[in-house]
Amino acid sequence: MGMKISLMCSKQIFLAVILIATLANAASAAEESKIDTGDTAWVLISTALVMLMIPAVGLFYGGMVRKKNALSTIMFSFAILALISVQWILFGYSLAFGHDVGGVIGSLDWIGLNGVGNAPNPDYAATIPSMAFMMFQAMFAVITVVLITGAFVERIKFSAFLVFSFLWATLVYDPIAHWVWGAGGWLRNMGALDFAGGLVVHVSAGVSAVAIALVIGARKGFGKHVMEPHSIPLTILGAILLWFGWFGFNAGSAVTSGALASSAFAVTNTGGASAALTWMILSWYHKKPSVLGTATGGVVGLAAVTPASGFVTPLAAIAIGSIAAVISYYAMLFRMKRNIDESLDVWACHGIGGAWGAIATGIFATTLVNPAGANGLLYGNSALLNIQIMAVAVTWGYSFVVTFILAKVIDATIGLRVGEEEEAVGLDVSQHAEKAYS
Repeated sequence: MGMKISLMCSKQIFLAVILIATLANAASAAEESKIDTGDTAWVLISTALVMLMIPAVGLFYGGMVRKKNALSTIMFSFAILALISVQWILFGYSLAFGHDVGGVIGSLDWIGLNGVGNAPNPDYAATIPSMAFMMFQAMFAVITVVLITGAFVERIKFSAFLVFSFLWATLVYDPIAHWVWGAGGWLRNMGALDFAGGLVVHVSAGVSAVAIALVIGARKGFGKHVMEPHSIPLTILGAILLWFGWFGFNAGSAVTSGALASSAFAVTNTGGASAALTWMILSWYHKKPSVLGTATGGVVGLAAVTPASGFVTPLAAIAIGSIAAVISYYAMLFRMKRNIDESLDVWACHGIGGAWGAIATGIFATTLVNPAGANGLLYGNSALLNIQIMAVAVTWGYSFVVTFILAKVIDATIGLRVGEEEEAVGLDVSQHAEKAYS
């Protein structure tokens, strides 16, 4: 009798296990059915395209420094790719996109990617795995920190650079990303539009660049000796790779492979092209049509059209790119006259270009391009322009103040810059015991 009862219990337990497994498989299949393979493929390709932009920045910047600092400048990009990729997995993604805390920051519920799996998250991307969205955003976090390195090339200690990069990503990038893109973020709730990172990436990096440049001080001999780029072809190669990768940066931000991605793709190319053409004409007017200037103009236009790329038409992109080139060109001249050694003009290119692009979104945005966006000033909605201007001002203020304080603290503790002899020898040798060229 006891054996019969035992067999019956075992049979019930076995059936229960089968039922639970069946339900789990059904739930998994339901989750899989929500995933669009075309959208997923496009986002994964876009992630790889944005990753390519990271060493491209290293080449772009590396060609503009003196020969003795070429390797160290390229190293910044590779080091940050490794460092911030790990930070993002540990807690960066959770701070930027995790469950909202007061509209200011994400919680640590997703620390170590706890709870981030293959199921789509409808708050961010309803048709791709959450893991794919997480990796796409990881590349954005990495490249934002990389952009700042143009401000302090040829004079920063490698140890101080690593500490600064890690803390800046945590204290500046992650909160701003949550404000603008995170579910519950206060700027997002207010209606601020930033399709692919004009505020989150370009303004934050550009303004932070000038802040740390003011703290670290000018290079020895700045303003007295000519500090010419050692390899403009290397810089041009970097610019071309940046332009190529930018299609993933902007069009990938649609997180779908449909019409919106196609529109952002066209707008991206148009913005970069119009700015490159305008910069070439400006440099020609002042002297000669500069090769370096034309490449710089292309990058400026791409930065400026980034926040608007999913909300405006290609015709609007021509205006955005052209005006960005003019504003950034004269911002660069202003910086030079002020004798500020923000070495590779991150502020003029990304801070100014990104700010104009965010404001221009408030002018040219139309729901004819993206029904999920909003109409701008030219389409009868002046309120969006006011919101965009306020979002730019807030991002400028927060980025500058926190970066300035952070740089001051690091300088007072471990020191930001190398010694005079190390700077004279060059960072390739003094910081890495290697040379770019024998």
